[in-house]
Amino acid sequence: MSMELERAITDEEIATYNEDGIVVLRGLFNDVWLDKLRQWVDEDMAAPGKLHQELTPKGQTGRFYFNTFMWTYHDGFKEFVMESPAAAIAGSLMQSSKVNIFFDQLLVKEPGTAEKTPWHHDMPYWPVRGREICTVWLALDPVTKESGAVEYVKGSHKWDQAFKPPAFAGDEKYKIDLPKVPDIEAERDKYEFVQYELQPGDCTVHHGLLVHGAPGNANSGVRRRAVVSRWAGDDAVYHPLPNIQQMMWDPDIASGGPLDSDLWPVVWRRGEGAVA
Repeated sequence: MSMELERAITDEEIATYNEDGIVVLRGLFNDVWLDKLRQWVDEDMAAPGKLHQELTPKGQTGRFYFNTFMWTYHDGFKEFVMESPAAAIAGSLMQSSKVNIFFDQLLVKEPGTAEKTPWHHDMPYWPVRGREICTVWLALDPVTKESGAVEYVKGSHKWDQAFKPPAFAGDEKYKIDLPKVPDIEAERDKYEFVQYELQPGDCTVHHGLLVHGAPGNANSGVRRRAVVSRWAGDDAVYHPLPNIQQMMWDPDIASGGPLDSDLWPVVWRRGEGAVA
C-alpha cells in the first residue's frame, strides 16, 4: 500500500495545527489498515518488545498497556510506519521537506481501566529538539469521553516553557531540572481545552510541546486502542539528556546533529508520494 494521501491536507487544517497545536483528521486510514493494525496490536500485547510497560497498578481493574519502537522488531508495524499515510500526514501538516520516524507507540486502555494519562507534553521525554515534531494518534476503536478521549490545552505549544515529564507509572524516575506541569485540573478556568471523540480511522495530530492528558477508560465494553507515531521534520536535531524516555538503542549521533540514522530513518520526502 502507498503512503499517498486520499486527499490533500487543507490550508485550514494546517492553520488549525499551527494555531491550536492540535487538529483532527477524519477517516484518512482505511479498513485495510485498521484490520491489520488490530491484529498486530494483539500480537504485540501477547509477545511484547523489551520497552513495553504495564501501567495499571496491581489491584486495580483494567489494563493500561504501553509499548514503543514496535517497528524495529515487528514486520507489521514496520509496514505501517513505512507505507501508511501517517508520515505524509505529519510532513504535510508540519510543512516539512522530509520527515523521520522518531518512534511508534501503543497506548491501550482496556475496558474498566481507571488509570489516567497525566497532564504532560511530549518533547521533554525525548532526546530531540525542534519546532517540527508531532504525534499522529490513530484510533482503532470508537473513542469517547467515557472511554478515554485525550484532552488538549489549546495553544499550549506556544507557552515557550518546557515542563518536567511526569512518569505515567506514578514514580519520579525522570530526574530533570524543569518546573512541574501546572495543576491543570485545579485551574481549568484559566485554559481553553480541545477534546475530540473519534471513530476508527480518525486521527489527531498534535505538536510536541502541546500539553495534554486523558482519563481512564470507564466504558465497560469498549477497548481504547491507539497506534501512535511520532515524527520529526526539517529542524529536528539530536539533544541527548540523562534520565529521559529510553530509546531502542544509541543512535550514535553528535549532539545537535540531524536525526537521519538507522534508529530514526527518513520515511517521507515532499513530492514523493505526498499530496501537499
